[in-house]
Amino acid sequence: MYDHLGLKVQDLAASVAFYKAVLAPLGFELCSQDAGGAGFGPKGAAALWLYAGRKGQNPGTHVAFKATSRAAVEGFHRAGLKAGGQENGKPGLRADYSPTYYAAFLIDPDGNNVEAVWMG
Repeated sequence: MYDHLGLKVQDLAASVAFYKAVLAPLGFELCSQDAGGAGFGPKGAAALWLYAGRKGQNPGTHVAFKATSRAAVEGFHRAGLKAGGQENGKPGLRADYSPTYYAAFLIDPDGNNVEAVWMG
């Protein structure tokens, strides 16, 4: 769990579109947006902030989002690929992490490794 995370992104519009798509199956939405950034989270409680960064800047951050079910993990993965994310780990059990660790991984438009995980 986390209070909030901030990611510097190269193309704010592309990142907003990506995160709208992948976070919707997990029940999260765009809460706030202006020219310099955007906030996502449960309605009215942004916890993930995207900030317009400099061109060529790649922070390489990893963010894991809690999912409510395997279906939500799979929805995150499908939506992310459709929104331009790159494959970084198909939905499935990761027994080396835990016997019930079900996750999927994507690379977002800025090279960040994003994950949805359900611990069953």
